[in-house]
Amino acid sequence: MRVNVLARAPRALVLACTLAILGAAGTSAPGVTAKEYTIAIEDMRFVPATLTVRRGDRVTWINRDLVPHTATATAKTFDSSSIAPGGTWTYVATEPGTQAYACAFHPTMKGEVSIR
Repeated sequence: MRVNVLARAPRALVLACTLAILGAAGTSAPGVTAKEYTIAIEDMRFVPATLTVRRGDRVTWINRDLVPHTATATAKTFDSSSIAPGGTWTYVATEPGTQAYACAFHPTMKGEVSIR
């Protein structure tokens, strides 16, 4: 007699396992460890202004200026909201392509993240 293990498992457990599997599938390639990158916000600019990462990598913006800033994608794919002086915000790269971004408070501050 065969027993369907999923039929006996609580639905919440099945849903949690399914979401975990689906979430892991959309990040980095199997066997590839996600990397972490930092973009400094200093002297009213993003340093580095351009960065290339892989899917699943984490990019952290750290505000080293005396005023708040944002990292807001032109295509609205990400938005840090206000990053206070000394504060940070982290984005996990998910969709391949090039994401241009700027500071919503200071539109002349521009950057670009390319996701491979």
